[in-house]
Formats: sequence, C-alpha cells, structure tokens
Amino acid sequence: MSRPERLLAVRVRRSKISQEGAMENANDRLRAHVKIAGRVQGVYFRASTLQKARQLGLTGWVMNCPDGSVEAVAEGTRSKLDELITWCHHGPPGARVTKVHTVWESAQNNFDSFRIKSSGWGNL
Repeated sequence: MSRPERLLAVRVRRSKISQEGAMENANDRLRAHVKIAGRVQGVYFRASTLQKARQLGLTGWVMNCPDGSVEAVAEGTRSKLDELITWCHHGPPGARVTKVHTVWESAQNNFDSFRIKSSGWGNL
C-alpha cells in the first residue's frame, strides 16, 4: 500500500470511529405517543406525517381523532423521533398547530411499517 493509500485508510478509520460515537444503537428504540391539536385535519397532516415518518425510518401509525386532533404512535431511535416531533410542531403547509403533547414509552416493536390508521368513526 502506498503512503497516500495508507493515509486515506487511516482517515477513513478515524472518521468511522468518530461517527460510531455519535450514532445511536439500533436497539435503543423508543415509542412516542403524540397528540397534535389545532387546525390539523383537512390539511394533509396524516399523509405528510406518513411521508416524514417513512423518510426517517420510523414505524407506527397516524390517525384523525373525533375531537379534531391528530394522534400518532411512532417507534424508532430517540433522535429520529425527536425529528418527527419537531416537524409535528408546524406540520404541512396549511396546518396551524396549537399544541403537541408527547408521552414517551418503551418500544414494543410490533409495527413493521408506518401507516395511516382508520379512525373508525363510522362505528360511533
């Protein structure tokens, strides 16, 4: 291996080591149960949440609630969940979020994707 190749290999190893210190362990999964209030229905909040959660690699669901709010349960690493919750504070264009309430729980790992959940209002 030439000297430039050795130097590059050392830089790559150092970079990987520093990234590993900042990376979260995939086993450090949490669950966030989020309730979003305000003008959040009829503005594509669920569809946008679905897109954002999938982009972040989260699993769970989002649904409209009879009280006009949107509820979501998401599982993933703390940093990815924090990104989703930060996004929920403003949501898509047209949304006017007034409150975001989050309850943290241990991940139950019973989701294999993120989806829009039916509210089941038709049964009321």
